[in-house]
Amino acid sequence: MQVQARAKINLCLEVLGVLPGGYHEVATLLHTIALSDTLSFEPAPDLTLHCDPALGPLEENLVLRAARLLQQEIGSTRGAAIVLHKGIPVAAGLGGGSSDAAATLLALNTLWGLGLSLERLAELAARLGADVPFFLQSGCALAQGRGNVLTPLPPLQGWWAVVLHPPISLEGKTGFLYRQLAAADYTGGQGALALAAKLRQGVRTLANLAGATNAFERVAGAAFPGLDAYWQAFLAAGAPFARLSGSGPSLFTLAQSQTEAQDMAVRLRAQGYETYDAALE
Repeated sequence: MQVQARAKINLCLEVLGVLPGGYHEVATLLHTIALSDTLSFEPAPDLTLHCDPALGPLEENLVLRAARLLQQEIGSTRGAAIVLHKGIPVAAGLGGGSSDAAATLLALNTLWGLGLSLERLAELAARLGADVPFFLQSGCALAQGRGNVLTPLPPLQGWWAVVLHPPISLEGKTGFLYRQLAAADYTGGQGALALAAKLRQGVRTLANLAGATNAFERVAGAAFPGLDAYWQAFLAAGAPFARLSGSGPSLFTLAQSQTEAQDMAVRLRAQGYETYDAALE
């Protein structure tokens, strides 16, 4: 069995404040794009994972954590030989690890013949990460609460994303960026709710999409040295806007045609930037 685990972008990301237990409340619009990891699954006596390229440590990989959580749920030690081919940049704000986890839950539910409902899989997914439940289905959704309260929205069919991934890494990135936020960075979520309403109404103008925000953008410049230069290069290559995806460091923009997206990506690649163009799905 071979499956694709799609990446995501955050069309909008607002942080509303801190919840009991230290988690943060968010309002964000997530959208899958046709940039993916590939996972293959075969029956095996034991549970194994091979990553290409190598990632470590394997025990912390969300694929193995998802598989073992499923084993615990069914009270079984059924095995599988899993191979993960990475196509999504790691720790980039594109949700690759969470998507891999969701794909693993779906694939092993089929491979092992478990028959667990999507609702039950979503409960398990939430234990692995706040945005893992979103990846059980592709498309667009408003995510609230910790990010696990999902409201499906009409997807932006026919639109394309151009993603620029700076080679900048930061240990404990997401937690660090949350700690850098100040009270002035917290909002009421009105922007995300307004954009969600427009998508429901079929209003999908570039101006509306470009006007959305990401709460991490104020602190990202200091957290990721050199990010501003990538931002300016993106705009200089013709991007109508550039926005951080998730907690970054990846930046993205939107295009209304494949040709426009590919032309922009070609210009950026010619300058040596790691760039992806992918349809919104």
